[in-house]
Amino acid sequence: MAWDFETDPEFQTALDWMEDFVREEVEPLDHVLESPYDITNPNNRKIVPKLQAIVKEQGLWACHLGPELGGQGFGQLKLALMNEILGGARFAPIVFGCQAPDTGNAEILAHFGTEHHKEQWLQPLLNGDIVSCYSMTEPHAGADPTEFTCRAELQGDEWVINGEKWFSSNARYASFLIVMVVTDPDAPPHSRMSMIVVPRDTPGVEILRNVAVGMETEGHHGYVRYTNVRVPFENLLGKRGEGFNVAQTRLGGGRIHHAMRTMAQIRKSFDMMCERALSRRTKGELLADKQMTQEKIADSWIQMESFRLMVLRTAWRIDKYKDYMKVRKDIAAIKVMLPTVWHDIAGRALQIHGSLGVSSEMPFAAAVIGSFRLGIVDGPTEVHKVTVARQVLRDYSPYEGLFPPGHLPAVRAQAREKYADLVEHSVGNE
Repeated sequence: MAWDFETDPEFQTALDWMEDFVREEVEPLDHVLESPYDITNPNNRKIVPKLQAIVKEQGLWACHLGPELGGQGFGQLKLALMNEILGGARFAPIVFGCQAPDTGNAEILAHFGTEHHKEQWLQPLLNGDIVSCYSMTEPHAGADPTEFTCRAELQGDEWVINGEKWFSSNARYASFLIVMVVTDPDAPPHSRMSMIVVPRDTPGVEILRNVAVGMETEGHHGYVRYTNVRVPFENLLGKRGEGFNVAQTRLGGGRIHHAMRTMAQIRKSFDMMCERALSRRTKGELLADKQMTQEKIADSWIQMESFRLMVLRTAWRIDKYKDYMKVRKDIAAIKVMLPTVWHDIAGRALQIHGSLGVSSEMPFAAAVIGSFRLGIVDGPTEVHKVTVARQVLRDYSPYEGLFPPGHLPAVRAQAREKYADLVEHSVGNE
């Protein structure tokens, strides 16, 4: 039997190196460079590849991948501990070769791509030479694939794609997009769609605009229109009509990785809140001495640690079962917890910082908006709550009869019958 909450010393050494490296070398990039995904930007090219080379020398490049794909095969638990560090800086994931949505797209290509796909798209993606886009949601339907209308029709040996996609993150920088399209409109709802690789420079691919979120000054989420976009039949990923199943291959991992990275942001807000409480005086005493401040800190610590343990336990279960579907309930649960915990802690930190907290000179307003964004991406919170409830109820059965099994008169009678020879019954115990 094994039950342990410690990290092995060798891996802890790697984590310690990562923490120092990210703090000293990577975090400053967030304030001097623009998008991590703009890999052709001359300023990015001067710095990022050099840092990536250092990461590769340390054997920490693309650790989400198995050895057969050039990764370390660390598993989800080690990835969770790593992502707690990487989530603290915008550039850290791309410096370590594990940025979304490229991680999920690489997983799709690895599982469902042809050798040609792997040579043309997967290997450059793994090397960090290109970035990609996952083009799924639609303006009128959000993330509900049963309402999608963007369609691909097979004409000869080519797919012809027409329709619009919404919030296709980093489409402006991507070399290719993985597009979820309706290929079989008359099939059952979850068998209508397929996944197709579309090179970004294919005629007919048009970014109508790049949408910004919250306090962002530049948009990274593409509103994309596909007009008579022609790609070869072999750009199909997996079988025709299995797009929904292919999507689940990437979304399970993507959801837990979001939670892992967000832990770093939650910790950052919490640390700043505690430091502020110990530094700021009002009404003749430190904020830390005021009970309402203490309540905020206590509530935040409890939420943060509970969330962290839930994330690590879920990662451990994924490693144990090697099957995202067996851990579906756990993944949905942490996806539900994620936006609430981040929102609450960032909001308390904002409040304790007062007017400075709501200003653009502190990160809390952006964090609060970020929490709402993560309550939407990869499926809204409401959908995941339904998943949790349905999965939980599968472990229970309805009872027969008028009264439930916990009905005290029946329970009491059974207990008395069991110990009738040993316990003298008195009327006063009725």
